[in-house]
Amino acid sequence: MEPFELICPAGNPAALRAAVDAGADAVYLGFRDETNARNFPGLNFSREDLAGAVAYAHARRVQVFVAINTYPQAGNLGPWERAVDDAARLKADAVILADVGLLAYAARRHPDLRLHLSVQASAANVEAIRLYRDAFGVRRVVLPRVLTVPEIARLNAEIDIETEVFVFGGMCPMAEGRCSLSSYATGLSPNRQGVCSPASHVRYEPRGTALASTLGGFTINLFEEGEQAGYPTLCKGRFLSGDRPAYLFEEPTSLNAMELLPELKAAKVRALKIEGRQRGKAYIAAVVAAYRRALDAFAKGQALPTLNLDAVVEGGAQTTGAYKRAWR
Repeated sequence: MEPFELICPAGNPAALRAAVDAGADAVYLGFRDETNARNFPGLNFSREDLAGAVAYAHARRVQVFVAINTYPQAGNLGPWERAVDDAARLKADAVILADVGLLAYAARRHPDLRLHLSVQASAANVEAIRLYRDAFGVRRVVLPRVLTVPEIARLNAEIDIETEVFVFGGMCPMAEGRCSLSSYATGLSPNRQGVCSPASHVRYEPRGTALASTLGGFTINLFEEGEQAGYPTLCKGRFLSGDRPAYLFEEPTSLNAMELLPELKAAKVRALKIEGRQRGKAYIAAVVAAYRRALDAFAKGQALPTLNLDAVVEGGAQTTGAYKRAWR
């Protein structure tokens, strides 16, 4: 039985070293600009950083994937094309792309560079995935977080490229690559500028006994005393519905699909992805080490270990997300 690949996030060189040392099979990262969907201050890699990251990872037999997964702006292709060129020049093992024009550029300019299709492309059916394979030579598709395990199994039965799925971390309730909610409040979106709810537009302020979180001047949530205060994103805000505040889109919970490893293996998933490039190295080390232990036990036919990750999950709660879609 071919083992799963464990694909882990790195928002900076320290996090990369933590992921590699904790047992990652591959690490994904982005450049320090708008070409990647985690374009936050203090995160990401310079070209010099990437050279060092590749050297550190390759010396330990770990691959490096570069996410260039936002959509280029009209008339300003340069930053995205340079990102592809530099990833290839610096010996990245793959680039993760979403835009069809950029995929065409990478396939033409760097025919030996391995191409992975980003979750931002929202390719969730056989015809779409075959198109990316045939037109651009895409070798792996990161599936959007809206599919059940049976749906993933049906996809894999009809396609002949690798699939990668998210198994841990922050949830995105919107169809990846299609969400513009952040732009309504801040003028910036993850798909164009690589920022959802940028920190420059976030404020926390006391309101009586409660703590308000705001985004671009809009109140996203009110947290009562003793309640855990989450980061203000519109899709995870509490809004009035029938005069009662409620999470209308998605509650602040974290995905954890560790219990589904046997089902994902049966569905012929190749790689498992941990979310969290904006998280610190302590989070990375804890989650990667936990999943490494679980995958090693699973590969040996042993029972999955009991691993408590409550301290690092968003909202202190975990879910299997759409993998077990009980509302259908």
